[in-house]
Amino acid sequence: MSEMEQLGIDIELDDEVAQGNYSNLAIISHSTSEFIIDFATILPGVEKARVKSRVILTPEHAKRLLRSLQDNIVRYESAMGKIEIPQPQAMPQGGPKMGEA
Repeated sequence: MSEMEQLGIDIELDDEVAQGNYSNLAIISHSTSEFIIDFATILPGVEKARVKSRVILTPEHAKRLLRSLQDNIVRYESAMGKIEIPQPQAMPQGGPKMGEA
């Protein structure tokens, strides 16, 4: 955000966008000219993840995003404590299906 202030950019956030989209999965792909980040929601018992938002960035902006996330995580962890990432648990082959008990 401080970079935006330094550049003198005024940012507008309308009410609909301000509501945001919950995501617990991000899929990142790239070409020579862009990075594509699909933000999705995957729910227990549902085989398909639903993409809620797609962000397309130039490689330079992707690197700026990486640096900004790193800086923010360092600040977060210094105030709140280390973010622990649990190891994923293996699902039985085929996984659970909706309606199964």
